[in-house]
Amino acid sequence: MTRDYTIPLPNGRSLTLGQRTLVMGILNVTPDSFADGGLYVDPGRAVAAGLEMVAAGVDIIDVGGESTRPGAAQVSGEEELLRVLPVIRSLAAQVGATPISVDTYKASVAQAAVDAGAGVINDVSGLDYDPELAAVVAASGAGLVLMHMRGRPADMYAHAQYADLAREVASELQHSMDIAMRKGVRRESIILDPGVGFAKRPDHSFAVMARLDDPALAALDRPWLVGPSRKSYLKAVLGDVAAPDRDWGTAAAVTASVLMGAHIVRVHAVKEMVQVVRVADKIRALRGGFPPA
Repeated sequence: MTRDYTIPLPNGRSLTLGQRTLVMGILNVTPDSFADGGLYVDPGRAVAAGLEMVAAGVDIIDVGGESTRPGAAQVSGEEELLRVLPVIRSLAAQVGATPISVDTYKASVAQAAVDAGAGVINDVSGLDYDPELAAVVAASGAGLVLMHMRGRPADMYAHAQYADLAREVASELQHSMDIAMRKGVRRESIILDPGVGFAKRPDHSFAVMARLDDPALAALDRPWLVGPSRKSYLKAVLGDVAAPDRDWGTAAAVTASVLMGAHIVRVHAVKEMVQVVRVADKIRALRGGFPPA
């Protein structure tokens, strides 16, 4: 039976996890996204895409203004804000019932995003890049996603060496949680992400999804967000397939993640993956993975 969690959000709102798997839609507003080639750099186009996600059944919209693909260039906080704030403000005004997440590791960007209407901070660095981000979360009451990561996008694969993958990921995520809670973040505000594709070779990425229920990971007792969508680890089994053409492989990874206990899956093709998740949820429920409806 999957445990339920309630993630408090600003303004008295909350996010319920465990009754079904939630779908987080990726809305990259960068010119160098690996998956969509900067399709949504224009704020109007980005907002329209966000509204399409809502119509397709998305549960959370994750807006990102800096690519974290391998080798991606860092951008300043000022540039990141120019990219994300117009989109967050507009979406928050139009889809108030759908939580908005901001994909950032910078405290300054997180603060401005929360002020503009974001309710979740999604930090790919697990507070390694800017520990002050935790203070923003604590003061604002936002939800916090802590992802497992080592190094920076430019050199992360040099750190992809594990003697015991699940135990090491669990230990390092516990360290991130400890930093967050020392800064005043409530434990119940934290969601964990095993970091598929980040500082992990393809076999590591597949393994962390396959072992999401490992005792070392389960002992962290927090909900899981899994982001398998279109990433390069899929090429290990699909061949040299371009990112936009990896949705069938993504669908298999999403299904597996749901069956292994993910509470949220983070995806690009929202309309298609909502269908995938609903079918996977039905199977998971019949295996005793969800409470009775």
